[in-house]
Amino acid sequence: MVIPPGAGNLAPLAIGAVLMVMIYAGGHISGGHFNPAVTLAVWLRGKCPTGDVPGYMISQVVGAVVAAFAVLYLKGNPVMPPPGELKVGPALLAEFLGTFALAWAVLNTATAKGTAGNSNYGLAIGFTVLAMAYAVGGVSGGAFNPAVAALAYKSLAPADDAK
Repeated sequence: MVIPPGAGNLAPLAIGAVLMVMIYAGGHISGGHFNPAVTLAVWLRGKCPTGDVPGYMISQVVGAVVAAFAVLYLKGNPVMPPPGELKVGPALLAEFLGTFALAWAVLNTATAKGTAGNSNYGLAIGFTVLAMAYAVGGVSGGAFNPAVAALAYKSLAPADDAK
């Protein structure tokens, strides 16, 4: 999620590139699951053992919590749009479309029989996030990860006493 101050118009490129590198680096360990929606999609395809799903999802939520605290530490008191400025319907649709595109890319590059042996899946997945961040990131913040989106908005929302 892009939170000012940041890389400006290049933030989606940085986010997509980091995701690509993380998938290449962690793909051999967990399949590169950094997102509960991706884990769910891969499990539904039958490519993730049922016993692994809870551990992955718990780890992903814990990772999102740690990331939220890291953002607060690194960015001080980041400015988030006031709750009234975020249009919930369009934001939910944007997040759904971005998350769907991400899960679809994972399923069709990293887990499909037809792409077995393809070592470019990290690039395809990273660029999917990049493209969706440019396309709809301005509508929702571009998290495309339910754990990150929920925790980021909860932890970065202005406190009630700040009103």
